[in-house]
Amino acid sequence: MKSIAVIGAGIFGLTSAFQLKQKGYQVDLYEESNRSGGVIQSVYKDGYLSELGPNTLLNTNIKLINLIKALGLEPHLCPARDVGEARFLVRGGKMIQMPSKPLAFFSSSLFSWNAKFNLILEMLRPKWKNEYEETIAHFVRRRFGKEFLTYAIDALVAGIFAGDPERLSVPHGFPKLYRAEQKYGSLLRAQILGARERKRKGETSKQEARVLSFDRGLQTLTDAISAKLGDNLHCQAKLQKIRYQNSLWEICYSEKGELKKKEYEVVLVAIPAYELEKLEFEHPSGLSLKLFGEINYSPVASVILGYKEEDVRNTTKGFGMLIPGIEHFNILGTLFSSSLFEGRAPSGYITLSTYVGGLRQPNLARLPSEELTKMVHEDLCKLLYIQGNPVFKYTYYHERAIPQYEIGYGKFKDHIANLQHTCPGFYIGGNCVKGPALSDNIIFAHEMADNIAAYLEDTSVSAK
Repeated sequence: MKSIAVIGAGIFGLTSAFQLKQKGYQVDLYEESNRSGGVIQSVYKDGYLSELGPNTLLNTNIKLINLIKALGLEPHLCPARDVGEARFLVRGGKMIQMPSKPLAFFSSSLFSWNAKFNLILEMLRPKWKNEYEETIAHFVRRRFGKEFLTYAIDALVAGIFAGDPERLSVPHGFPKLYRAEQKYGSLLRAQILGARERKRKGETSKQEARVLSFDRGLQTLTDAISAKLGDNLHCQAKLQKIRYQNSLWEICYSEKGELKKKEYEVVLVAIPAYELEKLEFEHPSGLSLKLFGEINYSPVASVILGYKEEDVRNTTKGFGMLIPGIEHFNILGTLFSSSLFEGRAPSGYITLSTYVGGLRQPNLARLPSEELTKMVHEDLCKLLYIQGNPVFKYTYYHERAIPQYEIGYGKFKDHIANLQHTCPGFYIGGNCVKGPALSDNIIFAHEMADNIAAYLEDTSVSAK
């Protein structure tokens, strides 16, 4: 039986290992820490459910639902409530609901008439001629004007990447936007004409996708995959070296203080780039993994606060709010967790999940827990008119939370492609390849499993 080693038990590694096992391969999944799931971590305490990492899963592809069915998790699915369609931006120190329909956009007070006119003109503007690699900030100014960048995209980038729009690359950080403009010449035209293509592929746009979680949080998903893998999952197994010899890949790792070695036909590495850099890699080509140490990551602190419902005077009926940097608040944004999903707070209370730091204000993420909580509470009081103190507090710090797909990121993707071409049987996956979205990485894991299966099939045929 063909054997495969998967390194890293985040959502990508777990899903890849599960799919490969389903295909009949011998799979071992190695994880350095004492738990699987990576950044996905759900904590239930005092009646509050806190997500320390990602909070939601977007149902953008049938493969996501098929995975949930295969794991027997359908009874535990927790779709977002209908109020989750309401999303807010802060402008002038006030929460304003973002328009969800074209006509609502033109009646919204969120943007000026000049910005609205710029949106209409977007369909008439020429597509980018690729004179140089473009940042998302330049892209938005060119197609929609400065106001959209300042009050919408800056906040959106902080919400997705905790990053800086003046540094993030369009072709690498926002490839669907880049391809849409190149193919259709206009994003508005792409939204209209691309719907048919998405339907043919069984895909749903992220704007229209249903937001999902589980009754005990997203860790339900990673725990279920881990259970299916059983003894094939090895936690507290630290990888030290990958070496190619005699047409096989040998991995050297320490497990509970003991140094071990094992050979595989395929090795799939799905760990953060800063860990990838540390691996000793031996192949006749002389290629190394050191380059990945140059990938920048943003620090983020998650602050989950619970309040009496009666103490919060502004609405929290919605998905949450994003805050542009120009508003000069200390927080990046807040999810209205208990409005979005059931079971996030006791009856009569609400849960608010707030994010701090990123590249906008990295030092704030590193504040001591008590200072951090006080700072977040003060901002929430101004925005949500809170008149009482939090009755529940939980903070978690991610020193390197999200890889930044900045200008020049193509050299990392080129290096991955070169490694996989020059070193057959060696693969790299995870959010330093496909971005931070959970749904994208789950779909990517399915594709990776298919690619590895095709490679092993080809090598079997060649051997005959």
